[in-house]
Amino acid sequence: MGRRGGKRFQRGRGGGKGGQRPERADYQEIPKHNELYEKYYNDLEIVPPEERSEFWAALKRELPNSFRFTGSKGHAIPVQQRLKDHYIPEITSIHHEGRAVDPPAPLPWYPDELGWQMTTPKAVVRRFGPFSSFQKFLVSETSVGNISRQEAVSMIPPLLMDVRPGMTVLDLCAAPGSKSAQLIEMVHGGEEARTRKILREIKKEDGREISPDGNEIKLEMKAEERSGDWSDDGRTTGLLIANDVDYKRAHMLIHQMKRLNSPNLIVTNHDATIYPSIKLPSDPTPDGAIAKGKYLKFDRILADVPCSGDGTCRKNVNVWRDWNPGNAIGLFPTQVRILFRAIQMLKAGGRVVYSTCSMNPIENEAVVAAAIARCGGLDKVELVDCSNSLPELRRSHGLTSWKVMDKQGKIWTSWKDVEDARTANGDAGASKLVEEMFPQSDEATAGRKLPLERCMRVYGHQQDTGSFFITVLQKRTELRARGDGEVNSTKQQTSKSESKSSIMAVVAEIEARPNGSNAIEHINALDDIAPPQMSDGDDDNPSATARQNKENAPSYAVSREKRELDDIADAEMATKRPRFREEDDGPAPSGAEDRQVHYPPPPGAELDLTRHISRPEAIPKISEPIPTPLASQTKRRNNQTFEEPFKYLDPNHADLDTIFAFYHISPRFPRDRFMVRNASGNPVKTIYYTSDLGRSILTENEGKGIKFVHCGVKMFVKQAVQREGTCEWRIQTDGLPILEAWVGEERVVRLRSRRTLKHLLVEMFPKVGGTGWQELGEIGERVRDMDMGCCVLRVEPSEGEDGFSERMVFPLWRSLSSLNLMLPKEDRKAMLLRLYNEDIPLMDHSKDRHIVHDSSRINQEESLIIGDDEAPSNGGADISIKGEEIEADENGLDVEGQAAEELDVALGIKDEEDVDIESGLDMVKGPADV
Repeated sequence: MGRRGGKRFQRGRGGGKGGQRPERADYQEIPKHNELYEKYYNDLEIVPPEERSEFWAALKRELPNSFRFTGSKGHAIPVQQRLKDHYIPEITSIHHEGRAVDPPAPLPWYPDELGWQMTTPKAVVRRFGPFSSFQKFLVSETSVGNISRQEAVSMIPPLLMDVRPGMTVLDLCAAPGSKSAQLIEMVHGGEEARTRKILREIKKEDGREISPDGNEIKLEMKAEERSGDWSDDGRTTGLLIANDVDYKRAHMLIHQMKRLNSPNLIVTNHDATIYPSIKLPSDPTPDGAIAKGKYLKFDRILADVPCSGDGTCRKNVNVWRDWNPGNAIGLFPTQVRILFRAIQMLKAGGRVVYSTCSMNPIENEAVVAAAIARCGGLDKVELVDCSNSLPELRRSHGLTSWKVMDKQGKIWTSWKDVEDARTANGDAGASKLVEEMFPQSDEATAGRKLPLERCMRVYGHQQDTGSFFITVLQKRTELRARGDGEVNSTKQQTSKSESKSSIMAVVAEIEARPNGSNAIEHINALDDIAPPQMSDGDDDNPSATARQNKENAPSYAVSREKRELDDIADAEMATKRPRFREEDDGPAPSGAEDRQVHYPPPPGAELDLTRHISRPEAIPKISEPIPTPLASQTKRRNNQTFEEPFKYLDPNHADLDTIFAFYHISPRFPRDRFMVRNASGNPVKTIYYTSDLGRSILTENEGKGIKFVHCGVKMFVKQAVQREGTCEWRIQTDGLPILEAWVGEERVVRLRSRRTLKHLLVEMFPKVGGTGWQELGEIGERVRDMDMGCCVLRVEPSEGEDGFSERMVFPLWRSLSSLNLMLPKEDRKAMLLRLYNEDIPLMDHSKDRHIVHDSSRINQEESLIIGDDEAPSNGGADISIKGEEIEADENGLDVEGQAAEELDVALGIKDEEDVDIESGLDMVKGPADV
């Protein structure tokens, strides 16, 4: 959901004075009444009169809790089945006040019953035992990323995007990441089934064994045989770019999505209103001609924009106390610019989904109408009819007429009334209103009525949720979109825009001059026509590039917390008259996409640096080489941690040769997609893996000013070893699902018994030496004879009570004298609870060996292989300037503890004031996205 703009109602994030806990408003303490709020929506008649009392009654009730099963379908269904088979029967056996308690139930409109909602009152949850075991299940599965708490209406926008295999997708305002998680799951849809089919054919040709497919993979296989993304041996070729304007929230987004382990995800940190063009490698040209610039266009874009959030009053009770009409008025320009930019970046035929958690038509239908008008009307962009999508979802049509309330609470029915009032008495309350906020006239729409009824409104009383607005726009053809405020060609709102020549007019005049093809002559001609204007530091309207590059806050004030309400001052600042400009929808010229992102700025960033850089004396001359930041210089502007560059390894790098030989990896697995995060470009601690498109984007845009924060999955981590010839690169859990099927049988262990897996989950470092291997069931002899190092444990489906219905894979470490399943403790506990319904303590045998001779050597090794997230590797120097090594759980965040506290609050076991759930890396969840 879109953030609330402004800072007025931010809750503490662990960084306040003395670490004091923020004051929390109790839901029952705040009166559910706001005269302006209720008056405005009653006058709008957004619901029929017969539903009005039910509408307001629903908004005054607490919001039910909802959650979603995450990951691929094959991964999510078994977790969902555990809920159905075990916990639902336990809860339905409870009777309270003479009737059975309502158990958690699937949302009828969410596909495959992966979205759920629970309406049980807190008093009941606290009273009965079965809810305690259910709560443990939710905590453990949330901590390992199999379940995500997310408000029901927040799940709707991604479902309307129609994401298909191979598509490029952009989430412009992504943090905290619940919708991005849905989108990346869609990008990877059917991937496991496709790769399994390809591998089955390859191994059949080679005469090698392949594990049986699980039930869910068999079902997906049928769908993928009809259509699918088969071009890269079944691997997904699509991409999701998730963006957020706030740096810390961008890293929170990474933390939220890290369990999905996608090499097809890029996270960026940019202002969505001026999101930069992303360059792609140019197509080859005949005869060595200069290649034309090529830029990324998206198939699908989600614009879940910053909004006033007045549809979240069931979750955020401060809406009742603090709502004022200035919030929507202030955010309108930003929302239009974001949607406008989204449409620009679409391919012809592509779709953008625009959504808010506001009920205000100024933020919804008015924004949609204004963006369509700036793009040239319905001939260029159309509203998609989604009435047949999600048929079980109850919704209302979009508004085709509405009124506007100014910041003084006065309601206006038309723009003409505002103009008349200004002429008569200069009405101050309407000073921030603009014509685009009102329903558009036939003149503005070229005589064609906008079908705004195709927009979708979801209200709280319709299915006991929050309120939400969603619409789907499709770009019909490439366009030259008009700039801010330039709504129709016959009426300009300011004399400033009238006096300036358009960009296209200047280009036309340059091309008409006899300058030949020399770029310098073109530049000189440009200087003659439009001399460069030097800023004196007092310019109130800096260019888009200057706004993006300036050292202080982004161009629009956006809270790091979702949907914080705007105070009046912020609303007034946000309603300044926008600059009017014309933008060409074609690719940017070479160099135009550059943005200053690192300190010092890159060469060519010809800005008024004395205004935007706080230390001008530290800026080297352009002719001097830019020094590499020292380890002590780990911060850049806005207190952002320095981001190490993305450097791809040579496919023939010695370390890759060693890895491929040790694990007997198939030569069909690509070797040109491995990278590291350090300036030297050498593998020191971690090797990452990305998709082919991700590699193209990162390499083509290196040094171009794009602020990439994350890309790639940890595939290999350096490990201390004590035996010569052992590969020091172990397979990381994150990358194992991508790689495991391509690993040779020489490093594979197959397990089919539930009893053996339970042994490995409960016991850490069971002995292999001596007679210890005999206690390891069917894998004992295999691991006894296996060379030291990392290997792949494949849990295969088998018949019988002691077998499994789904396949699973884990990294396994064979050390000098023991074996260890390389899973963090919280993952082990979650699996024990899900597979065996047991919550039992783990046994760590490494802690019992300190009296053994030469135990320091053994314990040193075993301390490094407890689990991927529990102990650091010392196989190489631990770089102090970190790239992706900066992770939330490495900064003291107790993932499992935080998940438990959040769910305790949600289920009513604890009151919210008893728990500070916003500790850690500003892990602030929005009212609808937590």
